[in-house]
Amino acid sequence: MASYLITGGNRGIGLELARQLAARGDTVTVACRSSSADLDALGVEVIDGVDVASDEGVSRLADAMSGRSLDVLVNNAGILTGESLDDLDLDRMRRQFDVNALGPLRVTAALHSCLHPGSKVAIITSRVGSIADNSSGGMYGYRMSKAAVNMAGANLAIDLREQGVPVALLHPGMVATEMTGRRGVTPAHSAAGLIDRIDELTLETTGRFWHAEGEELPW
Repeated sequence: MASYLITGGNRGIGLELARQLAARGDTVTVACRSSSADLDALGVEVIDGVDVASDEGVSRLADAMSGRSLDVLVNNAGILTGESLDDLDLDRMRRQFDVNALGPLRVTAALHSCLHPGSKVAIITSRVGSIADNSSGGMYGYRMSKAAVNMAGANLAIDLREQGVPVALLHPGMVATEMTGRRGVTPAHSAAGLIDRIDELTLETTGRFWHAEGEELPW
């Protein structure tokens, strides 16, 4: 039985991760801005009032986790808004950077003392952050913020290796959630794959970019 903390677990992929991990007997804590009826029904620990883009919110999380040991940190919280070249809303883009790129770094740094040799850090990123794989353009803020968090994860893998903590960058696939307009595979299918990738993560595979189905993705 392992202890997990999942950010943004009140809906979508994060909620399904919490559901599956709790069902197999892991201890799950969810950090989110506000809970949901579905999350409350799981009976897991919820730390609300946590906006990963807010220093104050992440300090609240760090205070709640002070002195506790954590086996797996899953940085899942994220937002998507679609900017095109003709609609470069820079405020929306900055918000995506703050949540999607700086958020996981902010949370991981704040909870660094909770990690121990053998702990793991997972960052739920996206294939659209791959420069090599970009064939369709658009989505400026989301693409750029996910490319940035990929670099943050690669850095964390180097900085946390000496502590014995591996880091994985994980693409969940196109998942049928509110964020994607309900298009794609089910959250249950995606979450099962993500859990498999986290279970397999070691220091030998740290700092790599994986699809939930197991394919290694290009940067």
